[in-house]
Formats: sequence, structure tokens, C-alpha cells
Amino acid sequence: MMSEELLYYIWQHRLFDNDGLLTTSGESVTVVHPGIRNPDSGPDFTQAKVRINDDLLAGNIEIHVKTSDWNRHKHQLDRSYSNVILHVVFHDDVKKSLPAAFPTLELKDKMNPQVLSRYRQLMNSSSWIPCEPQIGQVSSLYVTSGLQRILVERLEQKTKEVLELYHQNKNSWEATLYQITARNFGLKANADVFERLARTLPLSIIAKHKNSLLQIESLVFGQAGMLERAFREDYPNLLKKEYQFLRKKYSLQPLQVHLWKFMRLRPPSFPTVRLAQFSRLLYNSTHLFSKMLEAVNAKQIAGLFQSEPSDYWLNHYRFDVASVKREKKPGEDFIHTLIINAVVPVMFIYGKSKGDRVLQEKALALLEQLPCEKNSVIAKWQSIGIRPRSAFDSQALLQLKKKYCSEKKCLHCFIGNKLLRGT
Repeated sequence: MMSEELLYYIWQHRLFDNDGLLTTSGESVTVVHPGIRNPDSGPDFTQAKVRINDDLLAGNIEIHVKTSDWNRHKHQLDRSYSNVILHVVFHDDVKKSLPAAFPTLELKDKMNPQVLSRYRQLMNSSSWIPCEPQIGQVSSLYVTSGLQRILVERLEQKTKEVLELYHQNKNSWEATLYQITARNFGLKANADVFERLARTLPLSIIAKHKNSLLQIESLVFGQAGMLERAFREDYPNLLKKEYQFLRKKYSLQPLQVHLWKFMRLRPPSFPTVRLAQFSRLLYNSTHLFSKMLEAVNAKQIAGLFQSEPSDYWLNHYRFDVASVKREKKPGEDFIHTLIINAVVPVMFIYGKSKGDRVLQEKALALLEQLPCEKNSVIAKWQSIGIRPRSAFDSQALLQLKKKYCSEKKCLHCFIGNKLLRGT
């Protein structure tokens, strides 16, 4: 099992015997510097230095599994490959070198056999993660230290998405946080429709009614499409009457009610309850973005989201359907989810856009103050001996599983590197 990705890795980390290297035409080769990996089009490594016989050459390196791949990839027709100083291959299937300007080096018999064996084990693994049988060989301290880079990568991958939303909102961080918070109020089942609700109900309209919870609820439930039918009870009829006036005033177009999902949700997670909680949050927390930045720790931020819905919802989960009286405050786990998935990314990306390292570190610190998440992926990590201490670790482990383990990108993973090199 040989791939160009593995060859890149072996070349970059010099996992081959550097003594007695010869080109396919018999010239001695000494690798002074393997070069810098080029992820874009053009030669695979740039700024390399190799000595061919007595000549020190500087330039680009191209890597292939077979020598014939050079012509098969039509590099001979591409001028960007004119500064290649060495063609590195696993197997020379041509049995003659390319023109003198492009000497070829075959590595097949020079590679570390243990690295190849370990790589095959990982690639052939059918375990939950490729390295599951070997991960116990890696110290917990090493894993913990590597998770910070993975977490920062996770947050940086969200940068483009958040900044696009920021520009769509005419450079308003307040509106951006509002929409991202709305999306996370919907969790998986209603994330998309919650975000659509926030997009159709601008924060500027909410701000004009910040002193009236009734009007904010009427706007939220009305835009959700939940006030279009006839009601028996007074409260939903009052919301409906209020919304009809505000809808005309602001030329609003409600969403279709069938978009909201109730199936397989526990009553405390019904979209009606979440919308009521969201309404109270909007009523309680004007300038949420500023308050988020001013908060000292995760406990203070959590306090911003502890929003008890209006009294009607004490004994309702749906309109016109009475239930046993119960508080409907958002649960602790739900609030933590909002901080992890809305507050932390926005704070981190805002800090990054401003060049504010302190704010970026504050965002990471919030995750360290929150408990580890509870889900099937984290439970599986725990079952194989990885013990996340906080949301900082659990977020990194989610990223590791999704972006590395599931795609078998062991060559790019800090744990995979450790196991492959046996260090």
C-alpha cells in the first residue's frame, strides 16, 4: 500500500536511509534539506537543497509513486515544473532516468520498514478510530498537549463562515451573535429553521420593542409561523393580535409552521419552549455581544442565558394544551451548548479579526471552565482510555474524530505521527 501522501510524509520527515542514495542513473545523492511542502498546484516541495555528486542544487522536488507518473500527469508540458531538481519515486518503472535536468531517486529499498508496517496497520484498521489498538502506547500528557492545536484549528475553520455572516449583517457583531445563537437554540433538529427565523426577524426590529416581552414573543412566534391558526386560550390570541399589527407595520413574512420539528423531542426541547426561552433572552439581554465581551468567566456568561419564559409556559409545552406546572428555564447542559457553539466561536473570531490575543485566549479559557460534553462520540473516546477534562478537550476530540480519524488522515494527526515514527 503506497500513496503519494505517504511518500510526502516519508520525504518531509526523512524516514529513509540517507546513506548510499543513488539516482537511477548511478549518481550519488545527499539530501541537505527536503524543502517545504507545497499544498497548491506545482511541484510538491519547494526550496529544497540536494547534492548530486559534487553539485549542490536548490529548487523544487516532485514526488510520485512511479516514475511514469511524471508523463502521465503531463508535467513535461507544464513550465511550473522547469525548476525541479529531483524526481523522487517509490518505484522506478521506467528503468531509465528522465533527462539530466531531472534526475530520479527511487526510495523503495531505502524506506524504514517499520514505518510502512505501522502505516498499513492504520490504513487497514476497521476499529472506531484507526489507532484504537495502539493509542494506549501514547501518553495522556502528549495527547492533552496536542489537543490545543486541534481545538484552535476547529475554531479557525469556522472563521470564514462567521465572517461571511458578519459581512451579510453589514459588519454588525451583535446581529451575527444573534443569528448564531438562534441557530444553536434549535440544536440539531431545528437549527436551520431557527436561523431562518433570526434572518427574517432583524435584531433592529426586536430592539424597538425591547421593553415589552409580549411584543417580542409575538414577533418571535409570529415569524415562526405559529400564530396563523385559531386558538381557544387568551394568551396565544393576544400574541396573534399583536403580531398581526406588527407584521403589517414591518412588512414581515412568517415562516411555514410545518418546518418546525417536534418528533422524537422531549417536551422541554419542543421548539415552542425554545422559542419562548429565546424570546425572554432577547427581552433580558439587549446588547448581548457587548455583555459577552465584558463577562469575566463562563459563569457570568451562563447567567445571561438563564431566561425564564413568560408565565403562560409554566403549564404549557404547546399553545392551547395545558400541562403540569413546571419551570421552563434552559437547563445547564443546554446553556453550556450555547456558550460552546455560539459564544466561544464568535469571541475567538472577533478577537482574531481585531488582532486581540487576550480575547482569543479568553475564548479558549471559557471552554476550560465548562464540563466535558456528553455525547456518543465523547463516550467512545472515554471507553478507549482518553479522558477529556473539560469542554476544551471534548471539542478538540470531536474535531479529531471528524476531520482526522473518520477520514484516516493519520499522516496529518499528531497521534498518528507519534505512532508511525515510534517516538
